[in-house]
Amino acid sequence: MTDAPDTTIPGIAVVIDEKAVRVTSALPLAVLSSAVVGGGLCSARDIVNMHVDKDYDGGSPEDDLAAFAASCGVGSPFVGLMTAASTEHACVVAESRDGATVAAVVSLGLSNTSNAGVTPPLTGSPGTINAILLIDAALTPSAMVNAVITATEAKTMTLSEWDVRTPQGDPASGTSTDAVVVACTGQGTGLSYAGPATTVGWLVARTVRAAITRLCREKVTRDGGRRVGW
Repeated sequence: MTDAPDTTIPGIAVVIDEKAVRVTSALPLAVLSSAVVGGGLCSARDIVNMHVDKDYDGGSPEDDLAAFAASCGVGSPFVGLMTAASTEHACVVAESRDGATVAAVVSLGLSNTSNAGVTPPLTGSPGTINAILLIDAALTPSAMVNAVITATEAKTMTLSEWDVRTPQGDPASGTSTDAVVVACTGQGTGLSYAGPATTVGWLVARTVRAAITRLCREKVTRDGGRRVGW
């Protein structure tokens, strides 16, 4: 079943189903991301978070994403991510304050949890936490980096509150393949900062926290309780 939740940002739509999470904007967005396709700084109207099988070998991720995007009617340039998490369970949380709006579009996979700097590299399966932050504001490139830091802090703190752990039993800071996308509409006065002390950073953190909390709660319900490794 397809879900089309409201981002509350005019001109930006999200479609969620078992194949992908797709974000479409009527106008180009300024994007900073760690995405497989379109990573770094770019301008794009489409963001695709494609579901892949847990045994996906990653031989040609850029080509696979381009082919999938084309099948959805998405042309270049676009921003593309991958996840083995069930994309149909992704969610959108939006909040506004003082003229700024942030919508966090998050998919959650916890089969590949890690503790950064403690868990050895290249372990586990390709479960990911992919967060797409849609920001109805104008952020400078440095503020977009700031937003990535703020979102990551909020993610890690929320996982800690849920006592999510690695297979080795350490507190999980995330998974070893997480990705973040910050996409801004460019509306309003330019903002130079997006840390937790700013309104936009506060919104980023709140929406990421709320999205991960909802996804963890729903996962526990679906699974009939917490399972080892989530």
